[in-house]
Amino acid sequence: MASWSEFAADEPRLADGIRHLMQQYGPGFGYLATVRADGGPRVHPVSPVITDEGLFCFVVDSPKRRDLERDGRYALHSFPPEDSDDEAYVAGHARPVTDQSRVARLAEIGRAAPQVDWRLFEFTVDVAMLARRGDVGAVRPGEATDRPAVQVWLDPGAAGAASAGTTTTDAASAAPGGGVVGVPDRRSALDGRGAHRAAA
Repeated sequence: MASWSEFAADEPRLADGIRHLMQQYGPGFGYLATVRADGGPRVHPVSPVITDEGLFCFVVDSPKRRDLERDGRYALHSFPPEDSDDEAYVAGHARPVTDQSRVARLAEIGRAAPQVDWRLFEFTVDVAMLARRGDVGAVRPGEATDRPAVQVWLDPGAAGAASAGTTTTDAASAAPGGGVVGVPDRRSALDGRGAHRAAA
């Protein structure tokens, strides 16, 4: 499982694009999806913290925290921008941060209130996606939008990954069955177009 730092070292421009969308309103803002005990999805807004150290989230005592403690799988999606339909997505596994000096340092960066019952999680990155669709204001109602440019990165160490690296595609490859837009699946990067191995 790759850390955010490892992903960013392998694909700095893609990581910068995703970080920009997650932090477009100042503090981090996105939608966190977790897995309920019955296997269903749960979605809540959160304020992720992205630093050179990694991707983190302070999670208060709540159903989503219990989801992460029981089943660490997560997905994080950016909040929609006001001037475009661009979107960013990362998914992987959440793991509690137990190093207290690291917790204290990130609590200061993330301005986490000390009196609140929160727990700090680090999010690994198994898959990362960035979709660019351009300026929404330039499209008139009823007109078709341009196909989005979609970049997908896969962690070479993720379970079940047959290939790794980054691929760039458009809406033709992101149509139903392609699995790129929404919840990316690994098939979108298996054709090897533009793919390269992640840094060791």
